[in-house]
Amino acid sequence: MSTVVDASALLAFLHKEPGAEKVEAALDGARISAVNWAEVMQKALRQNVDTTGMQAAFIELGVHFEPFTPTQAETAAQLWKAGKALGLSLADRACIALASELNLPILTGDRAWTRLEIDVEIVLFR
Repeated sequence: MSTVVDASALLAFLHKEPGAEKVEAALDGARISAVNWAEVMQKALRQNVDTTGMQAAFIELGVHFEPFTPTQAETAAQLWKAGKALGLSLADRACIALASELNLPILTGDRAWTRLEIDVEIVLFR
């Protein structure tokens, strides 16, 4: 089954953090928002990681990169109030908007998401 992954999932995989094996098992067919991909790249660059070929490597593993659409932007904005109390960033809400649009579960390491009252399944990898 396909899933939407957030930045925490790809970062856990890259850094071999707890739960990385669960993320790896979900990568073939996984979807990630371009907004979450920007977060992954930013965090990698902050740690001086050479990101050359990183996207291509994830594509080879079966990850699909999805554009951030105006409809997703509206959904993300509507999630602002509910997500504010849980500390959800714009990237978090973009991930949820993508999953909602595709009717797919989200694989994340962020436990706070499980407290959201949304029609998206949240699956924790750790």
